[in-house]
Amino acid sequence: MKAPTLPRLVGPALLLAALLTAPLGVADAADPACPDAELFSGKLITDICWACLFPIRIAGMPLFGGTAPAGAASAPFCACNDGLGVPHPGFTVGMWEPARLIELVHAPRCAPALGGIRLPLGSRRLLGTAGQAEYDASDTSFYNFHWYAFPLLILLDLFWDDRCNPDGYVDLDLLYLSELDPTWNHDELAFFTNPEAAWLANPVALAACLADAAAATAGTPIDALFWCAGTWGNLYPFTGRGPTLGSRARETSLAAARSLAALHRRGLARRTMGDDALCGSPIAPFLPKSQYKLSMFYPLPETQRAHVIGESPLTWGEWRNIPAVGEDHLYLLWRWNDCCATF
Repeated sequence: MKAPTLPRLVGPALLLAALLTAPLGVADAADPACPDAELFSGKLITDICWACLFPIRIAGMPLFGGTAPAGAASAPFCACNDGLGVPHPGFTVGMWEPARLIELVHAPRCAPALGGIRLPLGSRRLLGTAGQAEYDASDTSFYNFHWYAFPLLILLDLFWDDRCNPDGYVDLDLLYLSELDPTWNHDELAFFTNPEAAWLANPVALAACLADAAAATAGTPIDALFWCAGTWGNLYPFTGRGPTLGSRARETSLAAARSLAALHRRGLARRTMGDDALCGSPIAPFLPKSQYKLSMFYPLPETQRAHVIGESPLTWGEWRNIPAVGEDHLYLLWRWNDCCATF
């Protein structure tokens, strides 16, 4: 068989190059629908809450102040088995780890964390909205979300034991996009992934969320009330649609918490806190709220502290919104990580 000549190969090669490059063009700088969060710039240093790393627990001893979650491992020593079942002794290490980025956007395909590029997916049918100005239950908001692995300590080449990296990510990776998930914009489809929503939709369960709202605003969300997101609202259903009962910070925070709960339900997010997480990351089908805290990176960063899931935006972010150019939000997810650093 005669080999293809060079002119016959040039056409397909140019077509492939066009398909790979054209959809990822940077958004027009004059178009506020897809802003650039300037993630990889000086903001990577100035707009991060570095004090949120603390406390660091080494062999059960807390260093540098700060607050650890109640369920964190406190034993000084530990042991983990290798692949042959041989135990290796070590000491426990626990700290708040910047692990993920959660991006909440109106325009499908828009990625502010990647410089404002347009990803080759989604359609106009998935266009989001922040709702109307009345802020009542008659109107709803909708945000698309994008999940990124963001192991900041590894990216900056700071000390981090390989055993203390539970999911193995060492670079920025795009993990999940709601535009590809049909359950994110359809409540009935989402019900099949979280059928317990049927027995949680009652006045008693909803009234219990008042206790979680008070506890979350005090900094200690109640994990047993897994259906509550404190002052932000109800975690169910696991969709991007929610009532416009507050600020943009509240709406995007609720969407971020729902995305986190949905990924836990599907086994795509694990528990990294507690004695049984020292040697591995067990599946946690219900969101362990105390394991996480959030800090806004864009449009107005939180650089002094991070807030827990459900904490009232009046204490951290009711004002963190810029009309037109800063209505999409980017949150840094902090995860408490307990591990056994073997000798």
